[in-house]
Amino acid sequence: MPDGLFSIIIPAKNEGSHVKTTVDSILRTEGGPPYEIIVVDDASSDGCCSFLQDRQYRLPNLKVVTTGGLGAANARNAGADMARGEILVFCDAHITVPSNWLRKMEKDFSLSPVAGLSPGIASMADPKAVGYGQTWNARLEAKWLPRPAGLTASPLLPGGCQAFRREAFMEVGGYDRGFRVWGREDEEISLKMWLFGYSLFVDPEIKILHNFRPSHPYPVSMDHVNYNYLRMACSHFGEKRLAYAFSLLRRDSRIERQLASVFLSDVWSQRADYLSRRKHDDEWFVQRFDIPF
Repeated sequence: MPDGLFSIIIPAKNEGSHVKTTVDSILRTEGGPPYEIIVVDDASSDGCCSFLQDRQYRLPNLKVVTTGGLGAANARNAGADMARGEILVFCDAHITVPSNWLRKMEKDFSLSPVAGLSPGIASMADPKAVGYGQTWNARLEAKWLPRPAGLTASPLLPGGCQAFRREAFMEVGGYDRGFRVWGREDEEISLKMWLFGYSLFVDPEIKILHNFRPSHPYPVSMDHVNYNYLRMACSHFGEKRLAYAFSLLRRDSRIERQLASVFLSDVWSQRADYLSRRKHDDEWFVQRFDIPF
């Protein structure tokens, strides 16, 4: 494994021209550590990754992997399986980055407590609207945090751009391999990292621009989102908080079917494995970050 290599993993599905904009932005990176780009084309039907066949993109550090519709979590895992880097950087396929972003990330990861990192994430439509990491409110909804004074611990790393030390990512098993389509994958891996004893940070001196789309370019239903939410809860929460997480969906007429689907999965063996290896429990996490649930 090349020393200091950053692997930038970009899952893409029906991204139109956005994925090209993202790749071009990364290729303009100046200085800093060596890097590779891995684009995971997860069964796109719009040809959004076809530009990568052009001569100018046939680069030794740029790869494309085609998958068969794995969903957001497992498309990222597929990219990680191909990666050679010490640092795995997962980016949405609709962002742009500043030219010095990897240089600053490299400096942050030189600090031993940093196992995961996110930059500030701003809206392309309004670059002054920036979020610096996320937390949960009382309804387990992700909420953006204000700008901190400097490199600061963050309970949740937003999915627009999150980076992890390879060894930490592999220790926790990556993104949940039982997740469906889209939803909660960023929150689940952030929680899991903290529970396994790793620390996550946000650097306000790095800012990327993110296209916050009004809708997904592929079908996503609340069944997918709720399934992932329930699977996350069953994997990590204690009895009291698990019952509370279930209660938040009590008005959903499909809750019984969703619960049955989760309960019949491998979630209980996964839970047993996590509980046997983690360093902290969910009570520690909510107290550590003053989360009101």
